Amino acid sequence: MAGKQIPVHPGLFTEGKSPQLVGSKCADCSEVTFPKQSSCPKCTSEKAEEILLSRKGTLWTWTIQHFAPPSPPYDGPQGDDFVPYGVGYIELEEGVRVESRLTINDEKLFKIGMTMELGIEKYRTDADGNDVMTFVFQPAS
Repeated sequence: MAGKQIPVHPGLFTEGKSPQLVGSKCADCSEVTFPKQSSCPKCTSEKAEEILLSRKGTLWTWTIQHFAPPSPPYDGPQGDDFVPYGVGYIELEEGVRVESRLTINDEKLFKIGMTMELGIEKYRTDADGNDVMTFVFQPAS
């Protein structure tokens, strides 16, 4: 029996055709965070409310990850199975910067300030045969 698709961590993003990241916004000071938090890191209020974040943002900075990160915490492909990938910070309309894998790894295709859009893709297969899905950003179409 084939596995199912499961998120890399519950509650990071919504499922469906137009997924969104799940963040939080402080009801007292309006600070926006990702991932969602139960209290505000800016004013320490416990009035943080769950919000859905914008699907598009601006590439703030980026790099190419040319080697497998240390394990743990990294639990993706190692050795010959590792494929270099882009990593960047995307500034969303809400003002929060999200660190994310990028769908491209060709440095000639990146430009700081370019519009990026949220997507979901397979990160790895777990021991039970499930596809572990993660969020990524890609150049907006």
